[in-house]
Amino acid sequence: MTTPEPVFALIDCNSFYASCERVFRPDLARTPIVVLSNNDGCVIARSYDAKPFVKMGQPYFQIKDHLRRNGVVAFSSNYALYGDMSERVMTIIETMVPALEVYSIDEAFADLTGIPGDLTAFGRNIRATIFKHTGIPVGVGIARTKTLAKLANHTAKRLIDQTGGVVDLCDQFKCDWTLRNTEVGEVWGVGKRMKAHLEVMGIKTAMDLAKADAWTLRQKFSVVIEKTARELAGIPCLELGEADPPKQEICCSRMFGNRLTDIEPIKEAVATYTQRAAEKLRAQNSLCKKIRVSIRTGMFNPEEAKYANGALVELPYPTNDVRLMTKAATEAVNRLFRPGFKYSKAEVLFLDLRQPGEYTDDLFAHSQPAVADKVMGVLDEINGRWGRGVLRLASVPAAPGWAMRRDLMSRSYTTKIDQLWTVKAR
Repeated sequence: MTTPEPVFALIDCNSFYASCERVFRPDLARTPIVVLSNNDGCVIARSYDAKPFVKMGQPYFQIKDHLRRNGVVAFSSNYALYGDMSERVMTIIETMVPALEVYSIDEAFADLTGIPGDLTAFGRNIRATIFKHTGIPVGVGIARTKTLAKLANHTAKRLIDQTGGVVDLCDQFKCDWTLRNTEVGEVWGVGKRMKAHLEVMGIKTAMDLAKADAWTLRQKFSVVIEKTARELAGIPCLELGEADPPKQEICCSRMFGNRLTDIEPIKEAVATYTQRAAEKLRAQNSLCKKIRVSIRTGMFNPEEAKYANGALVELPYPTNDVRLMTKAATEAVNRLFRPGFKYSKAEVLFLDLRQPGEYTDDLFAHSQPAVADKVMGVLDEINGRWGRGVLRLASVPAAPGWAMRRDLMSRSYTTKIDQLWTVKAR
């Protein structure tokens, strides 16, 4: 029995954040939309029809009048909504393919190896099913390697009127045409600097890169660009991803919704960020030995005095106990705070992360009590069932006055029962 050739698909949501906003606002189906960063700072997402009016990263305060004049609607980032919609999309895809690798919040690689029949039709079925059940439009790229699948997806969306949002590059003729008509800078993993290096070598298209000597590329640049070239030539080098290794650092930082001049709200913010980071720490089953806490003023307003400082705190033993970590982090604020400044941001960074059993206990050193493990387990179970922050430390406020500004945020629709649509029968 011959082993079937590998086939990959990349399913990518179109203008995901903007599409999520449109799902529950059909009146905005033909209205340009932008989504803003934390504190309504700058543009981080655009619908296709908004792109002629605004560039990515533009500060909102500079362009708000321009957007209004051109009928562009702005939204604060609603990450709870986007995360829930992403989970719904990925769940649907998972039911339709043999294996799935969620690559980011809005895209996933699927293994289509061995699936019989017309793969373009299969891709259209995936696309139609996702749209029917979520309202999110997606592009589907199909090919023999992950890099080619990424390129196929890019082509599907770039030429959506001709492709209908699905491109299958398993056909060699279509694959060659796409490679010839794609600039090398549009290839997955080729950044601006690498593009410049490759163009000096006469490599200007994806086809040029596919035909380049892979070993030379490895010696001159890295194994990453070597694999990219081989993948473009149809040689699979990247498998469907396995579980990511535990992070070596965990960070939580936010801009405040307004400038803070007193120490107590800053301590509240640090306690809140510590709680969020601790949740991530326990989710990957890690322990933390060191915490760095930092605070700073606004750095770009010439009328405000500048101050920034940080402190490293070493915990008595590797721990995931949010009570111990919060006490250490908030005490660090006492060392950092200076009166007379207007503070705009705080950051909590967990360092020296370890897995249980990876370190050797000193015979005379303290270790985390077993009761702390049980308490943290109960904490995570309750919050997992009833929602983040239902059970929290007293130092973490439910509705802080310093919370980041979201003046243009849409309703939560899918994650808060009081914001669900109400349908009345006549």
